[in-house]
Amino acid sequence: MVKDINRVITGAHYGLRDWLIQRITAVLMVVYVLLWVILTTFLQISDYAALKSLFTNQWMRIASFLFFISLCWHAWVGVRNVLMDYIHTASIRLTIHITVIISLFFYLIWFAEILWG
Repeated sequence: MVKDINRVITGAHYGLRDWLIQRITAVLMVVYVLLWVILTTFLQISDYAALKSLFTNQWMRIASFLFFISLCWHAWVGVRNVLMDYIHTASIRLTIHITVIISLFFYLIWFAEILWG
């Protein structure tokens, strides 16, 4: 049996998993945004001190970090799918993939430093 070389290069085997990841991360982000809207409305956060006091709670930091992980994962799946569809030169696509992965990883570390630093 001969493998379809184009399928291996483009990575067309991600379909259902990507679809599920996109939906799950989107739901997590919507839940966080709704929580954020409810908290800022209920607690009437109007200045920096009130916002800072909200983030003294460990559960808010964890919820925010989970939101940001979901955001990075959601972005990675979307960017990877766009690159697989529109960048046909494997070396260019690989370079962009690596750049995006490194960028998202450093953004995640930076966000953790902001929350717990």
